[in-house]
Amino acid sequence: MSDFVSSADVPQQVPQGSPGGEHQPGVSVRHFRGKGEPRFPDGPRADPAGSHFERRIRSFQPRRSRVTAGQADALQRLWATWGLDIDGHPVDLAELFGDDRPVVLEIGFGMGEATAQMAAADPGTGILAADVHTPGQGNLLNLADRGGLTNVRVANGDAIILLREMLPADSLDGLRVYFPDPWPKKRHHKRRLIQPEFLDLAATRLRPGALVHCATDWVPYAEQMLEVLTAHPGFANTRPDGGFAPRPDFRPLTRFEGQGLDKGHAVNDLLFRRVQHPVQPGER
Repeated sequence: MSDFVSSADVPQQVPQGSPGGEHQPGVSVRHFRGKGEPRFPDGPRADPAGSHFERRIRSFQPRRSRVTAGQADALQRLWATWGLDIDGHPVDLAELFGDDRPVVLEIGFGMGEATAQMAAADPGTGILAADVHTPGQGNLLNLADRGGLTNVRVANGDAIILLREMLPADSLDGLRVYFPDPWPKKRHHKRRLIQPEFLDLAATRLRPGALVHCATDWVPYAEQMLEVLTAHPGFANTRPDGGFAPRPDFRPLTRFEGQGLDKGHAVNDLLFRRVQHPVQPGER
């Protein structure tokens, strides 16, 4: 499969219709790597947690798609400063962000447009945005760079390993899960992220009072989210009626949300607070 790197580093395949062979902004740049050559020498690693391989059902499925020249350039330039490979080694959030600001973990950010908007609107909060989609990682870094957003860090890899092995207890002030894969087929429901076991783990990393915010346009998944969050002793619904919440002003409309609305899907938000009850992984 073809891979892509910065146009500044390698010869380009010039797209048809490019006068004089000049690169057109936003056009993917193709580069065939030699055997063993990393995709982005100064960027995210292909398998950062390889040594932590485990037989566990994954809630995500890596997507391979073309990386534009701008995204590749952002990965090459900014990853060393604003990127984090999820490799199982403990991370100090104050060191990562350069101060002791509150930090929110966002799991799955797509192409990063909504993440960048939230970061710009709340510069005093750090956003640790985790995903496995390389074009989205590059796009978010590019948006952060262009917007001067120093409160964004992009994490590459499995968010479960990040929570379980890399973040200390009570280190997060929020958790955001927007439009995760709904895994609509019944036999795939076990792959859904919002499950009791995941909440057990998340509860140990969230400070009391931290906000858990989920959103989905798949009604059966929204109902499952509401059920498992309501049943968990570590979380309390912010809605007095115990139901779904209106979309808060701080969550922008996302690309996936727009697609869902265009298809007539109902979008549901869930806002729960971490309560004081100490919950250890595996305890109910």
